[in-house]
Amino acid sequence: MKRRGFLAVTAAAFVAGCNKIADSDAGSKLLGAAERWHKGAHRLLTDREALAPEYPRSAISPFFRGNGSTDPQNGDYQAQAADNFANWRLEVRGLVDNPMQLSLDNIRRLPQRTQVTRHDCVEGWSAIGEWTGPQLSVILDEAKLRPEVQFIVFRCADKLNGQDYYESVDLIDAYHPQTIIAHKLNGEPLPIRNGAPLRMRIERQLGYKHAKYLTAIEAVASLDDIGEGQGGYWEDRSGYQWYAGI
Repeated sequence: MKRRGFLAVTAAAFVAGCNKIADSDAGSKLLGAAERWHKGAHRLLTDREALAPEYPRSAISPFFRGNGSTDPQNGDYQAQAADNFANWRLEVRGLVDNPMQLSLDNIRRLPQRTQVTRHDCVEGWSAIGEWTGPQLSVILDEAKLRPEVQFIVFRCADKLNGQDYYESVDLIDAYHPQTIIAHKLNGEPLPIRNGAPLRMRIERQLGYKHAKYLTAIEAVASLDDIGEGQGGYWEDRSGYQWYAGI
């Protein structure tokens, strides 16, 4: 089995068993040690800028399913969708010297990257799609991160169980060449089921890290005071690994 496939299966199996293990203090410590090993091993085995495999367009899956939230009903999302997201704004905030509010037109005018990659879900399915959008690094450079920044947090329009969805990565993954803010899937505007109008693509991590319905990018020094302090919606609630590298 190819290394990426092996890591995807291993990570998915590990995360699937997290709920029961994490119920005890000993289990939590074990999961924390395993995650640190996983992160260290992944980055030791691959260059920090090594690319996830990219595929020819002929490999694109005939249907790219949605997962988790597929049609947010909270806030003004439905009104925004009805207006074709004409007034959608992506806020760039936190520990930056140049905070920004970006429209979809602003996003489209930035240098674009198109990549055909495989999405691996923790539930065990995968699909190949062509994603287009600017590299996150371009926006972070324009925002001018302050020296104390360690993490980038992604805020989302959707709620699960009444709680706002969010995710985060460190600066290594934030500046990875394949980390993009996607606004197109297979050459067309991103469908609502796949996170319209904007979603993250973090190609060297499992699917739950690829935050959909993106509303804000926040630069922070620590994750301790965000959510439950574990770095993401599922990490806070289900013991999922914060580092989901594959």
